[in-house]
Amino acid sequence: MTRSPATPLPPPKARRRLRETATLTQTQLADRVGVTPATVRAWESGRTTPRGRKREAYAKLLKTLAEEETVRAPEPEPEPESKLEPEAKPQPQPEPQPEEKAKPQPQPQPQPQPQPVAAPEPVALTPAQAFDALYAFSAPALVRQAFLLTGRREQARESVERAFQAAWEHWPEVARDRDPVGWVRATAYEYALSPWQRLRPRHRHPEPPPADPGDRTLLNTLLRLPPRHRRTLVLYDGVGLDLPETAAETEASTPATANRLLRAREAVAGRLPALADPQVLNRRLAELASNERLRAAEPPTVRRGGERRARLRTRAAIAFTVALIGTTALTVRTAPTHYEPPVSPGQAVRGVPQRVAPGALSDEELELRQKLRDQVQDGPERLSPRLE
Repeated sequence: MTRSPATPLPPPKARRRLRETATLTQTQLADRVGVTPATVRAWESGRTTPRGRKREAYAKLLKTLAEEETVRAPEPEPEPESKLEPEAKPQPQPEPQPEEKAKPQPQPQPQPQPQPVAAPEPVALTPAQAFDALYAFSAPALVRQAFLLTGRREQARESVERAFQAAWEHWPEVARDRDPVGWVRATAYEYALSPWQRLRPRHRHPEPPPADPGDRTLLNTLLRLPPRHRRTLVLYDGVGLDLPETAAETEASTPATANRLLRAREAVAGRLPALADPQVLNRRLAELASNERLRAAEPPTVRRGGERRARLRTRAAIAFTVALIGTTALTVRTAPTHYEPPVSPGQAVRGVPQRVAPGALSDEELELRQKLRDQVQDGPERLSPRLE
């Protein structure tokens, strides 16, 4: 069975132009196609490409917008035909007087030609200005998302700041990325859900829960989910990413991501049946994150903090390298140049009588010694065998 070729789509810039020409917002276009506004934003930026039925619906809608644009375009008006007027009879001109003949006629002065105005050149942003713009655009939303993952306000703010500090350290890479916000979001989520956060002393002291009972129940339900299921639910139903994008950001396959999403929705609906509808769940997640007073630091403060942290790490690495080199040199200097066998430790020997010095001989011992000296030291007599 052969697959039919995909419907061609205009370039991303042309898609956005067609939508703006039709005076449609991304939310309105998303409702007509049946997707989320974040998906439309990803299609118009070229970060993702629609597939399947969504591609067919999107291509059909863009074709309709292009036809409407062609109809709305004003046709060039034809030049008005010159009406033929009856020739006027030449009127007799009075003859000029001699004074008028001698008077010179004034010459027309040349009119100054307007100079073409040069178009203003686009102003290139410095890396610091581009970073500040990215931070001001995405930091508040990322702090609210991190709060849904952790349930802690200070930890959410710190996670986003650390993520942007890492982005500033790798700014050439982040600036060329197709989705810089996604790069920072993935880093912030990894830091917020790190298991090492439980070992920090601040984690032992609980923060005050939300004031609204409904928000408190929803937040407790989210925190009871496994971290992977919680992250998938926030990305899909909170941020508005589609399933392939959620799978790519969570580094999982699409079937595994769909399974996590279904299990997370079942767990939330089991405790809060009113949130079984994904649209209602999306709205409640946005309300929960918006009701908390979550503030992000200023962009220059985050940049200076990242630079200060980078300097400290560099100095620590240099100090460790110098200490390692000094220890190696000292070891080489004081190490022996040949092998010296180890000396076994001494052990006490028990059970051997102590050695006693000889004393003076008695009279009997003196007599016996003299007797032995006087006798001839002869061996025993040789015995000769006899025949019997």
